[in-house]
Amino acid sequence: MPRHPTYAPSVTGMPGSVYSTLAERLSRQQGEVYPLYIGDTWMEPPEGCRMEDLRTSEFPGLHRYSAVEGHPALRDAIVEHVRARSSVAIERSQVLVTTGATGALGAMVGALVAPGEEVLLLAPYWPLIAGIVTAFHGVPVAVPFLEASSADELVEAVRARITERTVALYLNTPNNPSGRVLPRAWVEALAELARREGLWILSDEVYEDYVYEGEHVSTLALAPERTLATWSFSKAYGMAGNRCGWAVGPKDAVAQLRKVSTHSFYSAPTAAQLAGLRALQGPGPQWAAQAAAQYADTGRKVAERLGVPPPQGSTFLFVDVAPHLDERGLLGFLERCVDQRLLLAPGMNFGPFPHHVRLCFTCSPPDVVLRGAEVLARLMGR
Repeated sequence: MPRHPTYAPSVTGMPGSVYSTLAERLSRQQGEVYPLYIGDTWMEPPEGCRMEDLRTSEFPGLHRYSAVEGHPALRDAIVEHVRARSSVAIERSQVLVTTGATGALGAMVGALVAPGEEVLLLAPYWPLIAGIVTAFHGVPVAVPFLEASSADELVEAVRARITERTVALYLNTPNNPSGRVLPRAWVEALAELARREGLWILSDEVYEDYVYEGEHVSTLALAPERTLATWSFSKAYGMAGNRCGWAVGPKDAVAQLRKVSTHSFYSAPTAAQLAGLRALQGPGPQWAAQAAAQYADTGRKVAERLGVPPPQGSTFLFVDVAPHLDERGLLGFLERCVDQRLLLAPGMNFGPFPHHVRLCFTCSPPDVVLRGAEVLARLMGR
């Protein structure tokens, strides 16, 4: 007898958005809104690489399907980009163009994780990764790392959570939301642990252009045989709305990813791929360097006002507001922020962090961000 129409438990168990509970409260406020919860940039993409710059006279196939693995010219440009950045000799067959890094990570999890298998997530983590693992019937396991003071401590925290069901380790450096950049010794230790334990590494490197202190170290260069890495035009060149990124990994693994991506989103938008190609081969790197300088300046100013360490990378600050919570907890604090037209992301979205908020210091022009940070500083008694 067929079951009554219902919803998959893996979906119904996902948490809803806290913003739906705050939207009505925000609608009662008047004045400038500070939407510092959005992980995006206020800057337009490089000139010459915007949708308005693409013409069918130059690109006759602009509105047609792309090859499912991505436009050949873009894949070749990605090969050169990865070789230059990571010093890893890859070939076109190791590149899959996707609908952003989100599409890349979905394809990775869909290809590598069987139902009930576990993916370790260095926490705090990009919030969508836990939902992606759950949607593919895997089990996300948070591994908090903010308190780790050495590579040995981090490795021990990861090792303690490995079970016979563990198949992969997800890491994101520079990190969203903490703004941390994992030191080389830490990344090397994680790569060696993954090799010893037989784990895949899912390496989220979308903020590689935004390092203000230290260096970006890719596990692709350390453990290429077991690393699947992803990057995104969204973060690199301010093209989040285009939905275009890419995955790189072992040839056989990428072939499996392609199966999942084909049956999930078929291919990334052709126009978005061509815009990304123009950026990679043209003004993109210079644009990113200029953006990084401005982002770093804004991030330092916000951190100084809040009395927290400046970001080492990415576009975020992860602020502990525990001393400023009342009996209502973090939701009450977020409501007080909304009453002053400030929107922040709750720490629970990023793992077991019920006393933290995330602030994005690039989603609005610097003057708007600084006014929003002033609101938060006052709520923190500063």
